[in-house]
Amino acid sequence: MIGQADYRAAIAAHWADTTDGAHDLGHLDRVWANAQEIAREVGAGDLDVLLPAAYFHDAVNLPKNHPDRVRASVASADWAVTWLVAHGFAAAKLDAVAHAIAAHSFSAGITPLTVEAEILQDADRLEALGAIGIARMFHVGGAMGGLLFDESDPLALERPLDDKRFSLDHLEVKLFPIAQTMRTAVGREMALARVEWMRSFRSRLLREIT
Repeated sequence: MIGQADYRAAIAAHWADTTDGAHDLGHLDRVWANAQEIAREVGAGDLDVLLPAAYFHDAVNLPKNHPDRVRASVASADWAVTWLVAHGFAAAKLDAVAHAIAAHSFSAGITPLTVEAEILQDADRLEALGAIGIARMFHVGGAMGGLLFDESDPLALERPLDDKRFSLDHLEVKLFPIAQTMRTAVGREMALARVEWMRSFRSRLLREIT
């Protein structure tokens, strides 16, 4: 029987030549933990589907500014199915794993049609929120050559928001609205709590820099 350690080892080997601090084994571990918590609270969801989906959802991980970014989740699903078939995973559950992976992505725009897909999407989106979301936001912004914030107008009161230039703008552009996109009630509750923390962080940051 394939277990968590097998999935973890497989993706670690697959990612051996890549370095992305925002999409690493820790990210996958946390998504799996989130998925288990949501499934437990919802009282639904096949963990045999969610486990490989959580560990393989970013198998093909492209930078946010890559022209093929919108196809990354489908490519990840294809990679996952190939690996799972080769390792004797239950054929009857392959489609469920593939759909959950394909539908988890913001950029793909694929509507989740199963409870597992909804749970995985929520579990992954929680990673963009709270303290870990702040850490990942600044990491990705720096990797893409952006600045922490606009020193003269950090809240964009007199300029358009531009999260490609200023990481702090990403809170308003994308992260704060995430809570309203959550598919499960428990996921939304968790997201709202994390957004509240992020707002308090921004308030503290503004006190320190202005």
